[in-house]
Amino acid sequence: MENTDFEERTRPSWDEYFMAMAKLASSRSTCNSRPTGAVIVRDKHVLATGYNGAPPGAPHCLGEFTEDGVPYCHSRYMKADEGSKFDFCRATHAEANAIAQAARMGISIDGAWIYTTLSPCHTCMKLLAGAGLKHIYYERDYDSSDKQRDAYWNEVRKEYGFAVYKRVLLSGNTLDFLLQSLSSVTSERRLMPRSFEKYRANA
Repeated sequence: MENTDFEERTRPSWDEYFMAMAKLASSRSTCNSRPTGAVIVRDKHVLATGYNGAPPGAPHCLGEFTEDGVPYCHSRYMKADEGSKFDFCRATHAEANAIAQAARMGISIDGAWIYTTLSPCHTCMKLLAGAGLKHIYYERDYDSSDKQRDAYWNEVRKEYGFAVYKRVLLSGNTLDFLLQSLSSVTSERRLMPRSFEKYRANA
């Protein structure tokens, strides 16, 4: 019997498609604080990807633990406060790494869109604006213990000329489909193979 389940399936929207890619990129994160992924896109084509992690070849925090068995975080180990933690963090943010990847490959990202699993911090917003990205799509709002600073970031981003700054969440149907696809061999047949002779006769 032919598998006709695909008749009931709805393809992910383009926003969901690229956000799912950003979520997959975050799986390569080497940050113990929280994983983040980003995908830069133009005309529905991926230009670059990134995740938060240390520069290539540099030590990172993943797999390290303190003497108390707590996952290691260098900025926390250095007792950096919320305002200066980026000065001590080993990781570069996902958006910055995606921009750096495009630069290494000689790819222009002027006017491109970015999908990121976390709303960009102020530093990344400035990088994105400087690189000419106009459409920002994110999954989770940036939040920290410094609410005054968070509010300031949300206010000043309006000055950076982004045409779109929008939250994107994957629908339940898309999540179900992706989980099913990822948890099994993806390219199982939907329709049984057909005889070439039968096909030619009916053509």
